Amino acid sequence: MTDRPDRVGDAEGVDVPERVLSHFASFRLGDGFWSLGSEARREVLDGLVRDAGAVAARVELYQLYPTRTDADLLVWSALPAGDPAAPGRFFEGFGRAVAARRPALIPSHTLWGFTRPSPYTGRGGSSREIDAVGGERDPYLIVYPFAKTSRWYLRPEGERREMMREHIRIGRQFEGVRQLLLYSFGLQDQEFVVVYETRDLAAFSELVYALRATEAREFTALDTPVLTALYRDRRDPQGAGAAGPWS
Repeated sequence: MTDRPDRVGDAEGVDVPERVLSHFASFRLGDGFWSLGSEARREVLDGLVRDAGAVAARVELYQLYPTRTDADLLVWSALPAGDPAAPGRFFEGFGRAVAARRPALIPSHTLWGFTRPSPYTGRGGSSREIDAVGGERDPYLIVYPFAKTSRWYLRPEGERREMMREHIRIGRQFEGVRQLLLYSFGLQDQEFVVVYETRDLAAFSELVYALRATEAREFTALDTPVLTALYRDRRDPQGAGAAGPWS
């Protein structure tokens, strides 16, 4: 085991990242929000981040509207989840934080899952893998649920690995896109939550277009709704913080 608190050793003595829970919650801003003054609206959002931060290692805000019309705000919470009790503590605390701010915040979507070593990229992950708990955030975030068909899992492991190698090879051609893959088998309707960060939405769209022609695409069963969000740095002194477009 290394001296890094975010890594643990596996049975073969190889260091692998500790399991992390990422939770994405989108909200509509209701009449109870818009009826408040600008300072009170700021406190609703600041208070949500503060209370959620008491049960998560990191909490960030994102703007959804006008990329979607069914939600205005996205909250990304992340925390180490090596302790089996950690998810329960987070869900309880996050639920209380939202309940205290109804009807200003009306939940729309939730997507969540756990990290784990990929069977296709190795145990150590990739330098272009998103660090959910630490690191800088890019201007754009794309999040969506994902599931494969049952035929995918019935294919021999070697065939699946070869198809994913093609997928990975194309992805590496787009250096400005970082990815985080979350596993949610048996926990939500999807099997995975796919997360991307980028500074260039047009380049990301080109990546997705290129991936449509891969053999693995044939086995996709679900990959919507897609949440495309704009990062709102609450520490930004220029006004793009918690109030941002909602001031």
